[in-house]
Amino acid sequence: MKIVALIPARYAATRFPGKLMKVLNGKTIIRRTYEAVRETNLFDEVIVVCDDRILLDEIHSFGGKAIMSLNEHESGTDRIAEAAINLEADVIVNIQGDEPFVSKDSLAKVIDLFQNETVQVASLMLPICEEEKINNPNCVKVVVDKNNKALYFSRSPIPYFRDDTMPKSAYQHIGVYGFRKEVLLAFSKLPVSDLERKEKLENLRMLENGLSVHLSVIDHVGISIDTEEDFRKAKAYLDANGG
Repeated sequence: MKIVALIPARYAATRFPGKLMKVLNGKTIIRRTYEAVRETNLFDEVIVVCDDRILLDEIHSFGGKAIMSLNEHESGTDRIAEAAINLEADVIVNIQGDEPFVSKDSLAKVIDLFQNETVQVASLMLPICEEEKINNPNCVKVVVDKNNKALYFSRSPIPYFRDDTMPKSAYQHIGVYGFRKEVLLAFSKLPVSDLERKEKLENLRMLENGLSVHLSVIDHVGISIDTEEDFRKAKAYLDANGG
């Protein structure tokens, strides 16, 4: 299989504008993400798909590979689908630009799922037991069947624990996706679905249209930089670990 990593990069982030160009201990966040993905040596190509020349120029400044989106897009998945049309690839892995601590083990688990020829979409989930996280709508939960195929994604606490004597645990969905190329292109042409509109989760468009999402379990996830507080945590982590 030819496997390509595409990193959608949006400059005008809502909660932390311009975050991908913030300098984290000497390197921009987008550069750290690009280098972390490239250094896994799991991919035939790693490409950043940008919506702004500022990001494009940054990637090119250190010899990285980047292209500009031709159109406006509502989601990172739509952005990478546009870029994927002209790529020779069997599997496309979508890694967000604000993930400078993405791990090789996690990405390898996504790729390994495609050894099963029936897998259309692959992703990751993390066991959680903290009640605050389970109830937090910003933490997306997933429930799966016995084969770790997604039954539903939600911002609500799922499953609901009717019996208070049971220990509370759930799976947090981690937003790294792998797609077979033809599935990605087909998905990007589907209209926004009803459940997607309600929960603001594009993975529900997949389920509503009959696409299977298979998940692997991971036991750790790095710091995603979505807010200024996340940025401070990331800096503290690098300072403590000599990064």
